[in-house]
Amino acid sequence: MMNKFFFLVVSLALFVFGRSQNVEFEKANFPGKKDEFKDAVHKLDVGTDYYIQGRKEFDEQRKRFLIENKYFPVSHHDHYKAGYELFRNALAPLSDAYKFNPSNAELNYMLGFIWFNSDPSNKETLKYFEAADKLKVKKESDISFWLAWTYQLNSEWDRALKYYNEYLELISVKARANVAFIDDVKKKISECEAGKRLSANPERVFVDNLGPGINTSFPEYGPSISTDETTIFFTSRRPNSVGGKRDLNDNGFFEDIYSSEKSGGRWQLAKQLSKNVNTDVHDAAAGLSPDGSKLYVYRASTTDGGDLYESVLFGLDWEEPVRMNRNINTKYHESTVSLTFDGKRMFFVSNKETGLGASDIYYSDIDVNGEWGVAKNMGPEINTKYAEDGVFMHPDGVTLYFSSKGHGSMGGYDVFKSTLDKNGKWSAPVNLGYPINGPDDDVFFVVSGSGNRAYFASAKQGGFGEQDIYKITFLGPEKQPLLNGQDQLIAAMSTAMISLKTQSEVEVKSAKLTILKGLVNDGLSLKPLESTIELIDNDKGVLVATFRSNSSTGKYLVTLPSGKNYGIAVKCQGYLFHTENINIPEGTDFQEFNLDISLKKMEVGSTIILRNIFYDVDKSTIRPESQTELNRVVKFLKDYPNVKIELSSHTDDVGAEDYNMRLSFERSNAVVDFLISKGISPSRLIPKGYGETIPIDKNDTEPGRQNNRRTEIKILSK
Repeated sequence: MMNKFFFLVVSLALFVFGRSQNVEFEKANFPGKKDEFKDAVHKLDVGTDYYIQGRKEFDEQRKRFLIENKYFPVSHHDHYKAGYELFRNALAPLSDAYKFNPSNAELNYMLGFIWFNSDPSNKETLKYFEAADKLKVKKESDISFWLAWTYQLNSEWDRALKYYNEYLELISVKARANVAFIDDVKKKISECEAGKRLSANPERVFVDNLGPGINTSFPEYGPSISTDETTIFFTSRRPNSVGGKRDLNDNGFFEDIYSSEKSGGRWQLAKQLSKNVNTDVHDAAAGLSPDGSKLYVYRASTTDGGDLYESVLFGLDWEEPVRMNRNINTKYHESTVSLTFDGKRMFFVSNKETGLGASDIYYSDIDVNGEWGVAKNMGPEINTKYAEDGVFMHPDGVTLYFSSKGHGSMGGYDVFKSTLDKNGKWSAPVNLGYPINGPDDDVFFVVSGSGNRAYFASAKQGGFGEQDIYKITFLGPEKQPLLNGQDQLIAAMSTAMISLKTQSEVEVKSAKLTILKGLVNDGLSLKPLESTIELIDNDKGVLVATFRSNSSTGKYLVTLPSGKNYGIAVKCQGYLFHTENINIPEGTDFQEFNLDISLKKMEVGSTIILRNIFYDVDKSTIRPESQTELNRVVKFLKDYPNVKIELSSHTDDVGAEDYNMRLSFERSNAVVDFLISKGISPSRLIPKGYGETIPIDKNDTEPGRQNNRRTEIKILSK
């Protein structure tokens, strides 16, 4: 019995040992398989030739990124297209050779490398590299590096650290080891340590694929959204691209820009933008203005690294993009654009030589002529010696999102957030954490106006294709349950489990801004009107921004960061101007209002409510924040010198009727006095006080009473 047991153990050990040994492609190892061996060796030779050529291209580009272009730490997407076509030609013959002899270390290494080049997180990559490592591949001394990187890209942090440290020890003893390669490995070790720490404390979010209306089996990336989250633009490389041709550099179809509208809470089937924007070369979505009226386009160039263009929405179609000026575009590579809510500052990315790292974030301010001024580097608070990309300035005016390989990334680019304080200083960037960030590149992250959702592109497993666009919903801090003593003891003894799909979705209104949107139309015909919309800071008496409503739809969207008293003036040729007052206290959470604005034609009997004229309480003294509105009335009367107006004031029903009548007249008189002081003839101005006699709203609520307290203009003659 003992002998049988011993024989079984020895046989099993020999079987396992035999299976873990490297088997060379030699005749003696395959007796009785002459023809099969000959065919396998032929395919091995063919595949190896392709592999060697592809590997040469790959290694040259990797060296160029690491040393010449300062791109370390190199991420997978920095160079995985190098040698792509050659590796693809090598795959089939090498796979056939593998079927004949799966125990050859060198063959497993080559197949692992080819799979890494196309899809490093694929199980095939890991299978081949692990086999090559176990079979003790001799010629390739860097197997531990590629195995470590594969483990990192699969979020197996401890295994990755083991092999990175093993490889670091190996190359550090070499007298002629290149410093850049050593630094790359050290950086990847720090990435794994960050990944291990961040993934141990995941953020409470939902991560959802946007589905087949947006994503296909081809790459989708570079999302841009309007502030109200009703329109999305993105880049895709599909067979129906304009021209339908492939880029010979990577065999992918040329990029085109697509868009989708949200209806009923769902994104509709994406449509390709017109040939005004998409051409037969690369056209990529680089950014969108907060109101959705300006689209920024990246186009590759044969003379430089690629440039940025601006296209304006005119009616229902986009105009042909116009190349941006020399303060933005250089002979280097410029990409990704984001504007502040007022459109006066642009952030963009460039890899010009004056930067701190491989690519940096810059900003440019618009000058008095409406042109973009000299670009300035954002400095070491934001930029690192590594690469930054995918900049997005939130419409709240203070929160900047961007991707970086520095600042404690867990692999490739991670998304970070920095906020601007009242002194104009940016806070230290904060990693948005796992699962928003992962071990591969996470770039092009944009956030809705509400701040509770974000959109980004990722090559996550289970998607529709190489890269898909995903939506992130932020859930906020988890509510802590009240536990009795026994429950607390049990909780302390157990390990908390965090599921990304078990909590109910919670609305997190983190942004401090208000969205005002609607339609501008003719008050009688309801025909959509293209109008100019001025946004004024009433307290400072300055013009914050100017917007336009769409000429075909009349749609407009204005973003209002919290903490200001805003005046809004809507103007259109042949119509009376229209004003609104929106006072948003400091710290007010996100809110969205729909306000359709009907303009009245310049006719006798037409009225304007002057919503931005303010008086001291129970007095006729005009407050300073009324200045802009009053000056607007002066300009109107000077533009139309024959117009005669009645200027009337009204009150709510609080207080005695005769008191309200007198107060309203005194207020009208105060406005008339101001207009006269600015050169308007008294004969054109008739002051009236109506007290509480002509309400336009109920007096039983404070908003209603506020609406009734107003000053108006009525056209008497023209």
